[in-house]
Amino acid sequence: MALTTRDLLAMSGSRQQRAHLKRPIWIIFFVSLVVLFLIGAYVVFPSRSFTACYFFSSKDCTMFDQPPSPPARELTVLDEPLSFPARELTDDENIAWAVMNELVKKPPAPSKNPKIAFLFMTPGALPFEKLWEKFYQGHEDRFSVYVHASSQKPVHMSRYFVGRDIHSEKVARGKISMLEAEKRLLAHALLDPDNQQFVLLSDSCVPLHNFDYVYNYLMYTNISYIDCFEDPGPHGNGRYSEHMLPEVEKKDFRKGSQWFSMKRQHAIIIMVDNLFYTKFKLYCKPNMNGRNCYAEEHYLPTLFHMIDPSGIANWSVTHVDWSEGRWHPKAYRAQDVTIELLKSIASIDETVHVTSNEKKEKTVQHCLWNGTKRPCYLFARTFFPETLDRLTLLLNYTTV
Repeated sequence: MALTTRDLLAMSGSRQQRAHLKRPIWIIFFVSLVVLFLIGAYVVFPSRSFTACYFFSSKDCTMFDQPPSPPARELTVLDEPLSFPARELTDDENIAWAVMNELVKKPPAPSKNPKIAFLFMTPGALPFEKLWEKFYQGHEDRFSVYVHASSQKPVHMSRYFVGRDIHSEKVARGKISMLEAEKRLLAHALLDPDNQQFVLLSDSCVPLHNFDYVYNYLMYTNISYIDCFEDPGPHGNGRYSEHMLPEVEKKDFRKGSQWFSMKRQHAIIIMVDNLFYTKFKLYCKPNMNGRNCYAEEHYLPTLFHMIDPSGIANWSVTHVDWSEGRWHPKAYRAQDVTIELLKSIASIDETVHVTSNEKKEKTVQHCLWNGTKRPCYLFARTFFPETLDRLTLLLNYTTV
């Protein structure tokens, strides 16, 4: 059929109209994609920054963004049973080993109201109670406090610490009494089934972030933050005693900070362990056979390196500065506490271990939170009591 001039004009007009209609549809589609991309970028990389937090309204930001909260924690299950020590075990040791093996394979059931147990080891008064009160305020159903005072019973200044003292004994650095105090704190905290994470702190520790950040960081990952590294030098494997054989071989002897955060599964393992604990109690002491072995620096790293190496982070969430090369870590005075200092500590995302031999070999490890590189430290020490006012002024625990 032949097309008339009128038909051709009508078709031409129709094509032009469709062309005009297509253009805005593609524009709308393109703009929508851009908007979705920007929203996604904002969720993944929030716009808040250190500068905004410290130089604008502190009510609208925190020291760090909140880590993401997965809908459920993944539980690590060990397929292979733990290897038994190279000798016949006693009945009590056999029971303890069986329980540890079962706990590593199958963690306890999670709580409906999971809490963090804050375990304070102190000689007496806690100078930063008011700072901790500011940190805890508004989160009363998500934490517990336990205080082990080894020299004198403290007079508490905060309602969160009143009535939270446990039965205590004297503690000495390097002596087994230090580990006994840690176990005593854990035993009391384990009586509350809602306590799922256990953080050991000293009287000189302060929190670097707000409560939500700390809670999410600890609750939504399935590892314990126990420091652990191999030091072939005199302050590492040089402290090992062959009397620990056959349970503990020199190749498994490890070192680390005593300040831990651990999951309930690992806290229970410490309660039932007598097999390895006895070896450290008997053969890891100061001035023993020419060695100064400090059990609090070696027992936990060695224990968990042997029974659940994939279940620990190999770093502590409590920052301690040993850069001065002394027997004690750097201690901060009031004039040392600046916003720059706090920011620098809170933003560290790598841990460094240095061997004590002549080579001074340095090992650097990225701090990974559920596979993502994040800042390492939730707490810091050692701060003198005189820093309280400066810390209260500079640290902001307000949640968004």
